[in-house]
Amino acid sequence: MVWRALLARLGISLVTLWVVSVLIFIGTNLLPGDVAQIILGQMATPENTAVLREKLGLDKHPVEQYLVWLSNVAMGDLGISKAGLGAGLGTPIVEMLGPRIDNTAMLTVLVGVIAIPISVALGLLAAMHPGTRLDRTITFSTLNIISIPDFLIATILVLVFAVSLGWLPSIVYLRGDESGWVLMKTIAMPLMTLVILCSSQIIRMTRATVLNVMSSPYVEMAILKGVPRRRIILRHALFNAIGPIVNVIALNLAWLVGGVVVVEQIFSYPGLAKLMIEAVQMRDMPLVQACAMIFCAVYVVLIFIADMATILSNPRLRHPK
Repeated sequence: MVWRALLARLGISLVTLWVVSVLIFIGTNLLPGDVAQIILGQMATPENTAVLREKLGLDKHPVEQYLVWLSNVAMGDLGISKAGLGAGLGTPIVEMLGPRIDNTAMLTVLVGVIAIPISVALGLLAAMHPGTRLDRTITFSTLNIISIPDFLIATILVLVFAVSLGWLPSIVYLRGDESGWVLMKTIAMPLMTLVILCSSQIIRMTRATVLNVMSSPYVEMAILKGVPRRRIILRHALFNAIGPIVNVIALNLAWLVGGVVVVEQIFSYPGLAKLMIEAVQMRDMPLVQACAMIFCAVYVVLIFIADMATILSNPRLRHPK
């Protein structure tokens, strides 16, 4: 039964990726402007434009263009960036994505390593003392943080730590050889912003899920028998609450990969989201499509992992009647 459920989730994930690929291709082709004319600039004569459109495959039917693009992506060929093709140049997209993926992955891992343990611990702490001043303080703080836009949090951190105190740089400049304390100081501003944003969601979900499990009959029976609340939460309730907690963690990690456009722009962080913005501005559609597919693939993979964790942690899903 478990394998059947996992295969079903895998099939849904693959279909989702295919639907997303269709939407990405349609969306990028609906953007205004002629790519060939944008690349050629002042050299865009009708003859030059026609030659470049043929070279780029833009003279083919959209369905044929999509099938060619999809087959190339399936084989790992993301194509050539159209920036500079008017001069006979062009950079393989894989080479452009490499450093940006490394930067985004580094930031995502650091945020996860810091935010997840702190958030789960605070959520459990609030669930252990429901209705107390500690619980109300944690709940009130996380609710306020969730209500604040990410750009406002980033701006406040810049005003405090970069402008007023002068402790941290407001712009991230990565040479590639930073390590240790120098690296942490360089990326501290976007790191703190994302930790604050992610932690609030995970804290609230952890608290709500654990309290929901605590209302189960077997937990109430344990409480009546005098089992300490801390032991019930850590040894029983937490395991049954893993599914929803893993789901919200997966959603936040997926958001970190593709949804940090504003944060990367504010701090000029050279990540994947910022690269996609630059590609849109240059009308570099192959690069836009590649970035969008990476975002969606990471999202689908993380949700698939969260679904597997939910199934494996829930006996009713592992052994359905």
